[in-house]
Amino acid sequence: MASYIGRRKFLATLGAAVARPLAARAEQQSAMPVIGLVRTTTPEDSAPLIAAFRQGLGESGFVEGRNVAIEYRYALNQIDRLPALMAELVKRGVTILAATGGTISARAAKAATTTVPIVFTTGDDPVRAGLVASLNRPGGNATGVSVYGARLGSKRLALLHEMVPSASPIAILVNPTNPDSEDEAKDIQDAAQGLGVQLFVVRASKADDLDSAFTTLAQHEARAVIIGGDTFFTSRRSQISLSAARRSLPTMWVTRIEVEAGGLMSYGANIPNVYRQAGVYAGQILKGAKPANLPVQLPIKFDLVINLQTAKALGLTVPDSLLARADEVIE
Repeated sequence: MASYIGRRKFLATLGAAVARPLAARAEQQSAMPVIGLVRTTTPEDSAPLIAAFRQGLGESGFVEGRNVAIEYRYALNQIDRLPALMAELVKRGVTILAATGGTISARAAKAATTTVPIVFTTGDDPVRAGLVASLNRPGGNATGVSVYGARLGSKRLALLHEMVPSASPIAILVNPTNPDSEDEAKDIQDAAQGLGVQLFVVRASKADDLDSAFTTLAQHEARAVIIGGDTFFTSRRSQISLSAARRSLPTMWVTRIEVEAGGLMSYGANIPNVYRQAGVYAGQILKGAKPANLPVQLPIKFDLVINLQTAKALGLTVPDSLLARADEVIE
């Protein structure tokens, strides 16, 4: 009998010893801060940018699964889903909202909470968009990184005009559901007057719109296309590049990834680095920094990328002046 009782005490002690580390691990996991990361596109399109975000977190001392958790949500290019995704994460009790993919995502996050810290990525002026009070002192619960993409339209037009001086009219493809699109189009239209280039705007916000958009381009006899900075167009970069190639249309894009998929050229900020900076900021907030005191980060360098294969297929000779200034030439 004594032996039986002793054996029971031994097993109970052993069980408690095993349970304590398990309970400690469970408690540690439940106490781990959680970042709710929202993307406007798909998991496939988001993968390299999420990797850059994690890199930034790592630079701040946080590793997913070790001392921080990340809850991912994807709008799958259906921006009307953004408010519900943000609200769900706020209800879930996330420590930080990472609202990536543009102004519309950041606004959805701001509408969902006034208390949870928000780190955004946007292409617009965040002050004018109502996201922050000022760039240096954002105030409120939001800060992040702006690439000022909508303000680079005039530069993209100038570079495209240098590549194809005879191209006119030039079309601007924009997503009407993107609040940055009209500013981007206006910036390009203002610059076109000085270059003597005729412009017209074509709008598309879903896959079914793209075929009719290219039909409109043909009807207006477009000679080149500037693709607006929008995650929807990025997700359809191969389709758009193929449609443009069939019609012998040079294309100007915002980032390298679209040129890699067959676009002619791009000019804009290094987007993976933007997401890395957003990850760094998320890490700083996890350490106790307040979004109100973290200045909005701006890019200090913009990259010009040219696809020589696409230029050759279009029968274009890239001017030496552009080759000399290109940050990358894809051969």
